Amino acid sequence: MAREVVTGYCWPQSVGPGEQVGLHLSSSAGRPVRVEVARVGARREVVFSSDSVPAGEHETPPDASSKGCGWPVALTLDVEPGWRSGYYEVVMEIDVGEKVRRDYAFFVVRPPPGTRIVVALTTNTWHAYNDFGGPNLYTGGTHVAMQRPMAAGYLYKPPGKGRRVTGTGAPDPQNAAHVGYIQINHLSGYAGSAGWPDWELPFLQWAEHEGFDIGVCTNADLEEHPEVLQDAHLYLSVGHDEYWSGGMRDTVEAFVAGGGNAAFFSGNTSLWQVRIEGPDHDVMVGYKAFFKSDPLLGTDLEPEVTTFWSDVVVGRPENTMTGVSFTRGGYHRIGRNVTAGLGGYTVHRPGHWIFDATGLGYGDVLGASATVVGYECDGCVFTYRDGLPYPTGEDGTPPTFEILGTCPTQHFTRETAPRPPRPGEPSELEYIASRVFGTRDPEGIERIRHGHAVLGAYTNDAGATVITSGSTDWAHGLEARDPQIEQITRNVLRQLG
Repeated sequence: MAREVVTGYCWPQSVGPGEQVGLHLSSSAGRPVRVEVARVGARREVVFSSDSVPAGEHETPPDASSKGCGWPVALTLDVEPGWRSGYYEVVMEIDVGEKVRRDYAFFVVRPPPGTRIVVALTTNTWHAYNDFGGPNLYTGGTHVAMQRPMAAGYLYKPPGKGRRVTGTGAPDPQNAAHVGYIQINHLSGYAGSAGWPDWELPFLQWAEHEGFDIGVCTNADLEEHPEVLQDAHLYLSVGHDEYWSGGMRDTVEAFVAGGGNAAFFSGNTSLWQVRIEGPDHDVMVGYKAFFKSDPLLGTDLEPEVTTFWSDVVVGRPENTMTGVSFTRGGYHRIGRNVTAGLGGYTVHRPGHWIFDATGLGYGDVLGASATVVGYECDGCVFTYRDGLPYPTGEDGTPPTFEILGTCPTQHFTRETAPRPPRPGEPSELEYIASRVFGTRDPEGIERIRHGHAVLGAYTNDAGATVITSGSTDWAHGLEARDPQIEQITRNVLRQLG
């Protein structure tokens, strides 16, 4: 017997004041749906509620994961001029006997021109991992639709042990605590890797409590609405920001080249190139390991093939934008990779302004109590001179990049991966080497076997400053109220925003 549920999605996912959002619902047996819409930040501000929205029961098409659900609009919301930029949570509920079935959808109200600090939610990564209605980019899919619900766990997670995918206690090579949390709460098996609750929610809650006014947009807005950065002082990336389109990079790199600052409080940032396609710009294309099937391969548009940005086929390493790359980083406290690692950075250059008022000195460890180095981490090629690390630049890292802190990481091998490759398939370490260097020779594998999370900064000729945490988990330091992580974040937002 099918479980009786309510679910839905919003389209468009990003709007401005005066525009409209359609809520597409499916309710078991066509039960009316209670709907509440609230802006979520330091406070939860309800902007709309209805006790009874008519809704039909609609089948999930067999190709929903790649082409969307195509459900009709059950409710149209008018975005009032007073609705502030931010993340808007849509709560949907039905009564089934004495039980309440609940699900979540979302949309974003874009910032007005002149907003000084703008964060782009990592929505491309949410869609890449979303496995509602079929395969995602990790289970054989190459096209993922945006017009469908998010699977359980991407927009709401209950509290509980194992909520973070990063191990934060005793070494747990199999991530048993997280796996158990996912199973007990009936969440998507990929919900630990992406979604609103994991990183952006705690970051924005903290920032608004501190009095910072931060505009919110989606990843796709950087391509579709590049004006979101018009007159901004600081662009922010937070959490797991893995999937970037060419239009996104063009917008952010032009912003930085023109003197705009950027802070990447994120990891695995811009590893994969994707394309946004479809008449409604609602399908994200990512062939990834199947890139040889990408129709652009072998054409004049080959640099847009959806593989690593650092791939020899594309030749546009993300280091040139962020200073770092996942290809030179890896995992920390995940699988059998650095399972008992520090979870924090060893500080190398405490005189840099981001450390002002932290009390940190050379060799001190930053953020370990909150495990701010965890999950997926980015680094760069560096060498030591007089005991201090300096980037070599061979991977595209800008020459002015300063390495402020580091923490060891590793890529998955056959022995350390939670999901080992099948016989005949390369390990992650082998695959990355083959794409970055164009060969799977042992020498190339050894060049990336030992990675680091790199906390660093650089300034370009236009006077723009770019900061990177080199780890997905910086926001957990704010959630845990780590005083030094809080102070560094204040320093960055005040100095650059």
